[in-house]
Amino acid sequence: MLLEFGLYLVTGMIAGFFAGLFGIGGGLIIVPVLTTVFVLFLDGEHLVHLAIGTSMATILITSLASVKTHQKASAVRWDLFKTLTPGVVIGGLLGSLIAHLISANFLAKLFAIIEMAIAFKLLLNMQPSPQRTLSGWIGQSSAGTVIGCLSTLVGIGGGTLTTPYLIWHNVSIRHAIATSSAVSLPIASAGTLGFMISGWQVTQLPNYTTGYLYWPAFIGITLASFFTAPMGARLTHQLPANTLRKAFAILLFILAIKMFWF
Repeated sequence: MLLEFGLYLVTGMIAGFFAGLFGIGGGLIIVPVLTTVFVLFLDGEHLVHLAIGTSMATILITSLASVKTHQKASAVRWDLFKTLTPGVVIGGLLGSLIAHLISANFLAKLFAIIEMAIAFKLLLNMQPSPQRTLSGWIGQSSAGTVIGCLSTLVGIGGGTLTTPYLIWHNVSIRHAIATSSAVSLPIASAGTLGFMISGWQVTQLPNYTTGYLYWPAFIGITLASFFTAPMGARLTHQLPANTLRKAFAILLFILAIKMFWF
């Protein structure tokens, strides 16, 4: 149990730092790591769902710590947060409630594909057309619904999709990262609630679970990430991110390959 909890602490330290730095919520790191740790220490056939549900819950704490730091730099675009939030909440609930209908193997591969696509985009550093701007309320709410649904299906906070979406529409990278951290809060709230409900009646789950939320992992990860997320968020406003962006892309490739072989 001590080794298991120590792995959760280390995961939280790393995930929290990158969550603050890139506004990603941390699920890209947490889900594949938890999946591996759960296979080693837990029994059951719902380990990917458990990893995703637990990841969603940890993102609440990680994102809150990140947002507080980004807000001190006045980087959060609350106007965009307001237009995206209704859609991401609906999408988050929808994704979490249908996730239990999808096989763990399919979820693992879907996660890996999304990770690889994001890694390619980071490495290629693709730039949007200078004429592209954000659409109106309906368009942003629709985009939020898609972001929320996909994010909760694979256990990421939404920033992984929100940040590229905002940058693609010529929102500055610092504002995109900070706003994505804020958008992760309603996605994680809706997703956590949905995974707890959808896993409530599932049998053969490990001890210390509430639905698809495994409390020892949640506690270990959030204890560490609450301190490291602000560190990453501060670096967003102090250092050039080019080298870190490429390093993170390589990390995503490694994690994606691991999930393909789940």
